[in-house]
Amino acid sequence: MRRSGSWRRGRTARQRRAFAVGGALLGVASAMLLAAWRSSGFLSDLLLNLGASVVLAAISYVIFDPLFEEARKARVQEHLSFDQQAFVARLHRSGRRVRILDTWTILLEQQHRAATLAAVEAALRSGAQVQLLLLDPDCTAAQQRSEELERQRVNVPKQIRANLRHLAALQEKLDREDKGLRPRLQVRIYDASPSIQLYQWDGQALISFFPIGKLSFNVPQLEVDMDSPWGGFVHARFEELWEHEQATLSLERYWSAAVTLSHDGFDAVEVQVPYVSVDGQHYIDCRQFRLNPLLTVRAQLPPRTTGSPAGVFALAEPADGDRTAATSVARLFDQKYGPGGGQRTIVRLVPQDSVDGRTPNPRSHTGADPHGR
Repeated sequence: MRRSGSWRRGRTARQRRAFAVGGALLGVASAMLLAAWRSSGFLSDLLLNLGASVVLAAISYVIFDPLFEEARKARVQEHLSFDQQAFVARLHRSGRRVRILDTWTILLEQQHRAATLAAVEAALRSGAQVQLLLLDPDCTAAQQRSEELERQRVNVPKQIRANLRHLAALQEKLDREDKGLRPRLQVRIYDASPSIQLYQWDGQALISFFPIGKLSFNVPQLEVDMDSPWGGFVHARFEELWEHEQATLSLERYWSAAVTLSHDGFDAVEVQVPYVSVDGQHYIDCRQFRLNPLLTVRAQLPPRTTGSPAGVFALAEPADGDRTAATSVARLFDQKYGPGGGQRTIVRLVPQDSVDGRTPNPRSHTGADPHGR
């Protein structure tokens, strides 16, 4: 529906422009013909011929301009590969809309990261809405894509987590320095099979597909107009993923989880904590508060499904005997948030009903004091 409305508005604007130009030319022609009627001799003949030519030009413009415009938009230009520098330059000049749909983006790797982030800020200051939609690093499709790229030795979940870490840092920077720009930068992750790669700047875009065993940046890219059928197709795919509540998750909810600390049966405070989920278990970094045996937490994990009831959890120190080894959990925190330098206090969330009626093992279960006691 959004796409249809946008297309109609664009078509109406083009029609208005064609009629406006045609009307102006007809006005000029009318003035010439009127002057020819009032004149005589050579001047009258000259104005009569010029007026007739302008009338013909006006009619031709109204008829053929929309046809030429549609033909231009239907033209597809092929590029042999994705040119990072060229796209960053276009991104820097964008003033209306920037959209990226990918598994992860090479633009945030070391070589182009600084220029890309600067271009994103420039686009935001020019009034553009910037939307990035990357693959969920914890979903099955991310692991499958890694297997497809095994010969390339690419760890897709690790690449995505690094992208998201840099984007979260940019969001935090905008929150500190320019909160007016912050709402126009939106980042989400999607849990679905990747099918199309999209890099859009204003009304143009580069699109490609994901080949087996090859990086999508190293295959031909099609440059299309977003008002063309090709553009309409990828626009619809982006909108479908972006608006899907079950398939997408905002970067804010991916980055931290809201947990309510309860002490001796009473809610004490709600805090945002870093977390990771692996093998169906959830871990949080609770360095913000001290541990004590009476604390439980109430949280909605995983945070993908809004509106679902929050669970109540006890806290347990991760051990190598768990489903996932403690060293692996610590490594996941480092991949998601960057090296912790040994400063993290990682605990595993244990559903309360699994420990009710039993005395918690003091060596494996712990709690925290939200007041720091």
